[in-house]
Amino acid sequence: MIKNKINYSHRKYVIGSIFILAAVVLIIKLFIIQVVDDSYKLSSESNTLRYLTQYPSRGKIYDRNGNLLVYNDAVYDLMIIPRQAKDIDTASFCKLLNITNEAYNNYLHKAQKYSMITPSIFIAQISKEDYGRIAEVLYRYPGFYFQTRSIRHYPMPIAAHTLGSIGEVTKPEMDKDKYYRLGDYIGKSGIEKYYEKQLRGTKGMKVLVVDVHNREKERYMDGKCDTLPVPGTDIILGLDAELQAYGEYLMAGKTGSIVAIEPSTGQILAMVTSPTYDPNELVGRNRGARYSELLNNPEKPLINRAISGTYPPGSTFKMVNGLICLQSGAINVNTAYPCDGPNSIPIKCTHYHNHMVQLYDAIENSCNPYFWYAFQDMMRSPRFANTREAYAFWYDLVTSFGLGRAFKSDIPFTVSGNIPKPEYYDRVYKGVWNAMTIRSLSIGQGEILVTPLQLANVAATIGNEGFYYEPHYLRAFGNPGDTVKFEKHIVNINKRHFKDVKRGMQNVFEGEHGTARWSHIDSITVAGKTGTAENPHGLDHSILMAFAPVDNPQIAIAVVVENAGFGSTWAAPIASLMIEKYIRGYVKRKNVEQRVLTINNTEE
Repeated sequence: MIKNKINYSHRKYVIGSIFILAAVVLIIKLFIIQVVDDSYKLSSESNTLRYLTQYPSRGKIYDRNGNLLVYNDAVYDLMIIPRQAKDIDTASFCKLLNITNEAYNNYLHKAQKYSMITPSIFIAQISKEDYGRIAEVLYRYPGFYFQTRSIRHYPMPIAAHTLGSIGEVTKPEMDKDKYYRLGDYIGKSGIEKYYEKQLRGTKGMKVLVVDVHNREKERYMDGKCDTLPVPGTDIILGLDAELQAYGEYLMAGKTGSIVAIEPSTGQILAMVTSPTYDPNELVGRNRGARYSELLNNPEKPLINRAISGTYPPGSTFKMVNGLICLQSGAINVNTAYPCDGPNSIPIKCTHYHNHMVQLYDAIENSCNPYFWYAFQDMMRSPRFANTREAYAFWYDLVTSFGLGRAFKSDIPFTVSGNIPKPEYYDRVYKGVWNAMTIRSLSIGQGEILVTPLQLANVAATIGNEGFYYEPHYLRAFGNPGDTVKFEKHIVNINKRHFKDVKRGMQNVFEGEHGTARWSHIDSITVAGKTGTAENPHGLDHSILMAFAPVDNPQIAIAVVVENAGFGSTWAAPIASLMIEKYIRGYVKRKNVEQRVLTINNTEE
């Protein structure tokens, strides 16, 4: 039986067709890769492309009158891609940069440790002058290029603590916000820190073609892959730059602070802490070294005493006590108490009245016995079941002035001070205590501690006759007309009581025996209260709070001069000069100004 032969000759056509089809597919794919789809071209040329971060212009900061407080200056970061940095003439490169060979190796090691292929900063913040000299020959050194950056500049060397500073971002900060990369700058304190997200803007990207000699040739695809940076938002503060500068001028050589508030808005007009420093000192490549010097300075210029310094308020606190006693019904404006001056017990008076004292005289003369008796009668008032209930009433009203708590606004790191809770005395005195036990509170001593910011806010609250806005720096973003509102607080005390206390406070400056009568200002009505806070570590602190004009206050102020004696002697003239400067725009009483400028913290 003979088998039929199978014809395989047609298969060669099938196999040939498969090869032809595969070849056509490959040709089409290569055409797409090389001609149509630019993403493959971008990938193939990655070694010759340079991706430059386009840093946005940081938002500028202005005062309430349009004065520029902070703007940007251009500087240049020398960048390195370690893998590309080969065959470098180290000697000539170090000479060009004016660095040692050891410094070069340290910078290189740091960059290599970060990444061999990702750009990082080799030397930061090179000046415009050095940039021009170096950029001209940088093509000789592969792997290095410049990136434009900006640093802050302060045309008026004031308000360092308020404005804050920027510095290089840390790893924890990068971990917290993925916006940042190594070498970026971030707000470190003050306004710069609190409003970082508004000020920083949004980064862009520029893609450049670079030849083998490290020279930039052109923008990749004519800039089609580039993204533009978005500038940061400008910020307008409630700060008055001239008033701030004047306050720092008056406080030179002294230790203490000044806080001025616009009562109708809660905006900070001035926040002076002394000693202070020029904010330009914490800018540039020497920021770290200069910060260390300030940190180790025995005078502690980095501390903002206006928000973190705590002091017994002394007699300035009598206004709060007087208002609460009036509200409790324990006293009225005609209630009179005896004063025997230095012979008074259990609390002595620094003034010898030798008569019965009523509210207006008690405020004008700062009579200790009056406020002790009023406090005692309130604590014993029949409207309360016991001392603890009376104290709880007192505590609630005191804290409603913003005392005993940290403010929740754009003023970072404010401290709460101390207003002792009833539980504190329960614990200390094992539940057995009364008005006599805590009598020091009646004149602002004992456990009470306040900050100058809180004291200025109390002055604003009295000036407003029972309300205040949370103290804050910000006035507006970008457009001066779009002001920002902060929380309004109401104090549960009848408005008529504020009017009575304001009358007494006006007598402090205008009355025959007013403790601040020597700081009276012609044609400007001022209401205030002096204080002398006991200090166990040296001379007493000189304190004053005030507001002006009395009927429609434009400014509320608190002044603390540490270790300077009576409030009437030192704090009162400083406050009156600040008030005159703000309301008039200039100071007529040059004799008062000259005297303030010549005092120091050791004079009595």
